[in-house]
Amino acid sequence: MAPFPQLRLRRLRRTEPLRKMVRETRVNIDDLIYPLFVVPGQRVKEEIASMPGNFHLSADQLSQEAEEILRLGIPAIILFGLPETKDELGSAAYASDGIIQKAVRDIKRAAPDLIVITDVCLCQYTSHGHCGVIDDDYVNNDKTLELIARTALSHAEAGADIVAPSDMMDGRVAAIRAALDDSGLHSTVIMAYAAKYASAFYGPFRDAAESAPQFGDRRSYQMDPANVREALREVELDIAEGADIVMVKPALAYLDVIRKVRDAFNHPLAAYSVSGEFSMIKAAARNGWLDEKQTALEVITAIKRAGADMIVTYYAKEAAHWLTSG
Repeated sequence: MAPFPQLRLRRLRRTEPLRKMVRETRVNIDDLIYPLFVVPGQRVKEEIASMPGNFHLSADQLSQEAEEILRLGIPAIILFGLPETKDELGSAAYASDGIIQKAVRDIKRAAPDLIVITDVCLCQYTSHGHCGVIDDDYVNNDKTLELIARTALSHAEAGADIVAPSDMMDGRVAAIRAALDDSGLHSTVIMAYAAKYASAFYGPFRDAAESAPQFGDRRSYQMDPANVREALREVELDIAEGADIVMVKPALAYLDVIRKVRDAFNHPLAAYSVSGEFSMIKAAARNGWLDEKQTALEVITAIKRAGADMIVTYYAKEAAHWLTSG
């Protein structure tokens, strides 16, 4: 490489057209997945206090929302449900007439081209707030697998394109794949939350989804934030069990994990830019401490640069507007 002054790297930064021409990482609207929270009732559209611009929506509001998302060019949504009732086994999660099952049917009627992903977990549906069956104050992995598989199957039967297990039980991808295939649902995609960390960044989401555990925490099944080699083992196992897409969650504090997974595997890779990442930017922007548009797009670009093929983000709708307007 020629030394300065023959080589001047600033030459290619002089104007915006030059910068665009040599840009290495490009975020497209096609990369984005938008989360939605479905609640019981009618004509419900209530802003989530800790996540400004995001809403609790009743089923009758979903069709309009889905059509808007599709008009923006966002290809996919991921659904989270808040049931009317909860019990020890989270039975509303796998009820054929459950809140997510109904929502999937409604959205598919209104916007059949929109990719519908469903979060598959029990935490929003259990009275104790944990992601599985409790035995002596401990989540029983193997007893939970059947319920997780039943939940995924019920979502697929309702019309979900992709089921996304987020419970972090060992063996859940294999259990879901077997349940889907045994029912002839060979085309249903599994997006596994393969490396999901026990993160403090989930705080606003747990408020939005009313899913905080009633005792203890989730560190016995979600990953230790200090570990990266373990993440590669988790991803490898999920791929071996039949995952079509793997995910790292959270994203911003785990860019190194995203990069490690990208370098080690050729599978499609998602990253979830979680509620805490979103709410921090919103709060700082509202205080005038950050430029919201520039910061949000910088974060999304960093996640893409680290190796993610698709990004779950609460900024999806705003980002779609920004990317279109330039």
